[in-house]
Order: sequence, then structure tokens, then C-alpha cells
Amino acid sequence: MTARDEITARLTQAFSPSLLDVVNESHRHAGHSGDDGSGESHFKVTIRAAALAAMGRVDRHRAVQRALGDLNTRVHAIALDIG
Repeated sequence: MTARDEITARLTQAFSPSLLDVVNESHRHAGHSGDDGSGESHFKVTIRAAALAAMGRVDRHRAVQRALGDLNTRVHAIALDIG
């Protein structure tokens, strides 16, 4: 399973989002810090879910990071757009 697939599965299970878009942006960071050559180092996640909407900004980010679990250490960067 790719990191993108794992991100999608974990966030879908945790939040049943009305919108979830996971984009692999690793190619934009080739040769930069954090690029491990795997092609799975940098992602952008846009997520909208009722459970997250009721939270403050910091709590939303914490909830998403908890749901991602060990992916936070396996992937160099995950940019979040949460609503």
C-alpha cells in the first residue's frame, strides 16, 4: 500500500470526511531536505469533516496527526488544509 493510500484509509476511517484530497507532492521537493528518494516524502491533504469542523484549529491538527499515527515519522512532510 502506498503512503497516499494509507493516509486516505486512516483519515477516512477516523473522520468519514465529506471531502478528502490527498496529493503526493514529492516530485516538487526532489533533491531537497527530507527527500529520501522514495517518491513518497511530501503530501498535501485537504479534508472536510463534521467532526473536525466543531474543533479549534490546533485541536483539528492534533486529531489528524493522531489519526495518521506512525505515518508522521515515515513521511517527511504533510501539509494540512482542514475544515
